[in-house]
Amino acid sequence: MQEFLSFSDQLRLIGERSAAFRAAVAAAPGLDVPMPTHPERTLFDHVQHVGMARRKAAAIVAAGPADAPPEESAWGGGRNAPREREALLAWWVESVEQLTNVLHESGPDRACWTWWADSPSPQTSGAWARRQLHEIAVHTYDVQVLLGVPQPIPADIALDGFDDCQFTLCATTVAWPHDPAIVEYRSAEGRSWRLRLSPEGARVARLAPTAEQDADAADVSVRGAASDLVLFFYGRIPLDSLEFEGDRRIFDQLAAWDPSA
Repeated sequence: MQEFLSFSDQLRLIGERSAAFRAAVAAAPGLDVPMPTHPERTLFDHVQHVGMARRKAAAIVAAGPADAPPEESAWGGGRNAPREREALLAWWVESVEQLTNVLHESGPDRACWTWWADSPSPQTSGAWARRQLHEIAVHTYDVQVLLGVPQPIPADIALDGFDDCQFTLCATTVAWPHDPAIVEYRSAEGRSWRLRLSPEGARVARLAPTAEQDADAADVSVRGAASDLVLFFYGRIPLDSLEFEGDRRIFDQLAAWDPSA
């Protein structure tokens, strides 16, 4: 298994996960049913939210280098998705096509605005493609939960997705406001990450597969399938679904921490 998904892999898998999302929505009993993972939303609200986010990402990549995201008029920021199911599904397909067409045109290296400028992840179209794949994968899981048939995120997507979670969503130079701590994540598929939290911020490192585990290095460690690590990170499953050792209060602190505040 390769270390990271390539740009072409990401585009292919965006199509695959988007098709799975569409199939799950098509199988739902109705569009007005509430989302178990987002009780404030109906299924219609969820599809509209996820589709609008794809259109916004397409507009951001299309705009190229910028100090701010484009105005809502560039991506239809209002609530304008059709409410009839077949029309909504067609609108979803169109939303994803807008995104993938722009990404195909841009290639992986186009500079563009991102909201993760404080992280090690690049401010490029390739980084946007990565983010889009993993957001769609988790939102597909959300609809499958509604149907009562949640499926694990495929391992190749989940491994790349958890790496993205750490380097794009966790890593920052904003000071950690609590006692310094080290968190270690180990996937059942053989990849591991170490998150160091300190006044210097949150720093992430990938651990070599053959690295010996230092029992004294981590204040808390977690192990599970890559899919479960991703779903835990996004709050879809509880910590008790994973194997863990150490101070679980650190996860409560991480969940409550907003470096942008």
